[in-house]
Amino acid sequence: MDFYRNSSKDVLQQVNSSENGLSPEEVKSRLEKDGYNEIKDKEKVPTWKLFLETLKDSMVIVLLIAAGVQILLGEMVESVIIFIVIILNSVISVVQTRKAESSLDALRDMSAPEAKVLRDGTKQTIPARELVVGDIVSLESGDFVPADGRILESGSLKINEGMLTGESEAVEKTIEMVEDEAVLGDRRNMVYSSSLVVYGRGSFVVTGTGEKTEVGKIADMLSTAEEKQTPLQRKLDVFSKKLGIGILILCAIIFAVEVGGIWFGETEVDTTTAVLNALMFAVAVAVAAIPEALQSIVTIVMSVGTNKMAKQHAIIRKLPAVETLGSTSVICTDKTGTLTQNKMTVTNYYIGNESKEKLPEDPDNWSETEELLVNIAVLCNDSYINNEGKEVGDPTEVALINFANTNNKDYDEIREKFERKEELPFDSDRKLMSTVHKMDNQKLLLTKGGPDVMFDRASYILVDGEEKALTEEDLDRLKKANEDYSRQALRVLAYGFKRLPEDKTNINHEDENDLVLVGLTAMMDPPREAVYDSIKQSKKAGIRTVMITGDHKTTAQAIGREIGLMDENDIAVTGRELDAMSDQELDEKLEQISVYARVSPENKIRIVRAWQKKDRITAMTGDGVNDAPALKQADIGIAMGSGTDVAKDSSAMILTDDNFVSIVKAVGVGRTVFDNIKKAISYLFAGNLGAIIAILFAVFLGWTTPFTALQLLFINLVNDSLPAIALGMEKEEPDVMERKPRNIDEGIFSGRTLQAVITRGVLIGVAVIISHYIGLQHSPDMGVAMAFTTLILSRTLQTFAARSNTQTAIGAGFFSNKYVIGAVVIGFLLYSITILPFARDVFEIPTTFGFNEWLVATGLALGAVILMEIVKLIRNRV
Repeated sequence: MDFYRNSSKDVLQQVNSSENGLSPEEVKSRLEKDGYNEIKDKEKVPTWKLFLETLKDSMVIVLLIAAGVQILLGEMVESVIIFIVIILNSVISVVQTRKAESSLDALRDMSAPEAKVLRDGTKQTIPARELVVGDIVSLESGDFVPADGRILESGSLKINEGMLTGESEAVEKTIEMVEDEAVLGDRRNMVYSSSLVVYGRGSFVVTGTGEKTEVGKIADMLSTAEEKQTPLQRKLDVFSKKLGIGILILCAIIFAVEVGGIWFGETEVDTTTAVLNALMFAVAVAVAAIPEALQSIVTIVMSVGTNKMAKQHAIIRKLPAVETLGSTSVICTDKTGTLTQNKMTVTNYYIGNESKEKLPEDPDNWSETEELLVNIAVLCNDSYINNEGKEVGDPTEVALINFANTNNKDYDEIREKFERKEELPFDSDRKLMSTVHKMDNQKLLLTKGGPDVMFDRASYILVDGEEKALTEEDLDRLKKANEDYSRQALRVLAYGFKRLPEDKTNINHEDENDLVLVGLTAMMDPPREAVYDSIKQSKKAGIRTVMITGDHKTTAQAIGREIGLMDENDIAVTGRELDAMSDQELDEKLEQISVYARVSPENKIRIVRAWQKKDRITAMTGDGVNDAPALKQADIGIAMGSGTDVAKDSSAMILTDDNFVSIVKAVGVGRTVFDNIKKAISYLFAGNLGAIIAILFAVFLGWTTPFTALQLLFINLVNDSLPAIALGMEKEEPDVMERKPRNIDEGIFSGRTLQAVITRGVLIGVAVIISHYIGLQHSPDMGVAMAFTTLILSRTLQTFAARSNTQTAIGAGFFSNKYVIGAVVIGFLLYSITILPFARDVFEIPTTFGFNEWLVATGLALGAVILMEIVKLIRNRV
């Protein structure tokens, strides 16, 4: 029910309660009917079941098959490594799932432990979980609100509802009913569970408990929000299935050809032994084709990305989020503190007949009116800066003391010079605050307040240091200035003074009349300076930035236009306007809407889902409890470091500096991570393709197989890990933030990746075939030795070509990636072991394989890599 649109008397009747509260019997009955005032635990999936779920992944199944094959081949070390990688990945996945569930626990922890209630006319303190609808609850400064309810009494009651609305300022509560439909932040006669009383006192009647509170609804949305797979996870899953089937077919063909050669060949052999050898070779080919290290390489490259992002103030909570961030095409960002500085600042002031932006740098050059304006702003003000340098007080008043400080006038000096004698505190009815000070041997009442109220109370105006009667013309100019500021979404305050008789001892509200108007100040929470360039950069990178804020539409629009977030045809909508739209209408207008204001948690989830429906990878920022469901629903949820634990636990990434600029920088890192993963993948598959081409060529031409099973396994050991990991350390490509976000349907071999794999694979394969042929002219054993040498060295040297699909190794900076240099050196050292006297027999390398043969095989490997770079240059030029 819309309790806020009813009088407090009507609400008491609707919940069957009275001003004396409920009877014990009625409380017991309602507890039995509605349950306790708490968020219930959802049934959790057992940990063992979560662990088994991770093993259903297609790539994991392929790896398990590869491990089983290697056990058959007697290669226990590699199979154990594969099992360890799989188990570690599964454990990480389970831990992350359990961490995500902790967001509901954090939500429960925010509940108030106790509540002060009135039952049968008697005040008592009870556990908050025992509250029921109809209870009358008292509130004081420092209390957490224990349930949702309608205000019955308010003594300057102010409540911070930022965790639900996203607004940083406390809301002053009233008992008056709200006539029109209003969003949660505008329901000033309601209180909500888990919000904090920061000032005053009051009482309310409970209208919702447990899961029927606004926080309870958020808990429900959290439990139903979908966890999304990252684009790479989805593509690897599809690819793994195809890879597994393709490798099985390939191995079956090779085995069939080998067996056919045995049965129909002219040479007599031991059939059983020959068939077993053919089977073992086919299995070895399967091992050569399966990139066992892929899963661990992807994990390592993403881990490197998390370290780089941490330097950009972005802490990754879920490893796959690194890659997701790089493919983001929409960033839904909060305004306050993310795009703005979260610090109210005076940007303009109005005195006499003109608006100004900055005071003269030297206070000695201030006019009399300017000096008086600053003095009133500082003296009629309760904020201060404590000994630790922390600003204490209302953000608007803090802005005023900083107005003095930043203009080289210490606010403390002003206060020491003009001591406060008396005061009339601010209240929401009169919208004024006044203090009394002795200035220039005169007793002055200094007043600040809302412009409209001040205009009505003023009889005079200060112009060029002279007091003049306030004319209609003066008022029109002041009102126009106020309207101009308001249209720019600036918060405006007016200042004035009044001379008091020396013998006046007590001031009252009647004294706040016949004021002399001094001027106006206009303030706002200004955009972060670096945000302007970041918005431009994100547009250049094809990323759409959308502002979603609990602030008012006018303010949000003004900021959106100033920072370049809103283009000429873009529009802003409120939460209420969004609620009135059908899904089809939203779908049609979605690309035009750049700003959403006064939104609810349901609105945020709907916006995220609308973008996801268009297959756009969506990032969502947030800091409050109200943001948690949308953070979980988004492809990547980004919580603020200053935000609630609930938001952090629901997110994939935390911004330690709450800065939009850091998001854009992290996107660049994410794109580089994905680039490097693709480089590692193309490196692995190009090498595997080269080996398979050489094997198939030899099999179908009836040559001896170019490699032994042991050689293939050794090549895997040398080439499938270190070089691929080294490629994961590559710096970003020059155009990384100039490309459009990749399409969600884009495969892992999209762009130039497939071309690179085929080109490099064919060149490696051809080099190995030529080397094999040359060796066969001497003997079958020499053919195998030369093919093995060419393959292992060409795959090792291919690391240089794999560093970029557009730049040559020299263009990318030959020595700029020391890890690649190290991986190549280690690859050559490991190969050199195979040609040592004690190892030659093991790897079936004949003693006749000498320096000349090595030189030919190495030259072919080097030639293949040089051709890779030439092809790259030609393709770039074309």
